[in-house]
Amino acid sequence: MSKSKKRLAVFPGTFDPITNGHLDIIRRGAKVFDELVVAVGDNPEKVALLDQGERAQIIREVLANVSNVRVETFSGLTVDFAAKMGAAAILRGIRNTADLQFECRVALTNRAVAGIETVFVVTGSEHAFTSSNLIRQIAQMGGDVSAMVPPAVLPHLQAGRKNTAPDNGLDESH
Repeated sequence: MSKSKKRLAVFPGTFDPITNGHLDIIRRGAKVFDELVVAVGDNPEKVALLDQGERAQIIREVLANVSNVRVETFSGLTVDFAAKMGAAAILRGIRNTADLQFECRVALTNRAVAGIETVFVVTGSEHAFTSSNLIRQIAQMGGDVSAMVPPAVLPHLQAGRKNTAPDNGLDESH
C-alpha cells in the first residue's frame, strides 16, 4: 500500500493584526487539511500597522500548539506562493455575503489562472463582524479590542498606536 500525499492548504492574508476570527478559520482548516500554511503577505494597497515579520512572529506564537500549522511570509501573487508550497487548495474565510461575492470572483480567477481550488469556511457567528481594518481603527483611537484579538497581539497594537499617534501640531521639543 502506498503512502498517500499530504493535503496541504494555504491560508493567505495580511493579518494586520491577526484576529480571533482568523484563528477560528485556521483551527478549523487545520482539522480539514493534513498541513496548513498561514501565508503572511503584504498588500501594496494597504499601509500596514505591523511589519510583515512581526505579524508572522505573533502568529507563530499564537499557534505554537497547533502541530500541523506553519507560518510563512511571502510577496507576490498568492497563487504563485500556493503552487510553490505544493498546495491542494487556498483556504478562505467567509463572514458575510459581501465576502462571499468578492471571494467567489477571486476563487474563479485563481482556478482559471493557476488551476488551484479554493475552500471556503464560514466563520463562527461570534466573529462575523470583526475585521483587521476595524480592529486597527479602534486600537489606534485607544479603544479596547481585547475581545477580538489574541492576547499576544495587544502589546503590538499598543506599540503601533504610539508610533502612529496623530500629529497635533505641537512641537514638544522645547
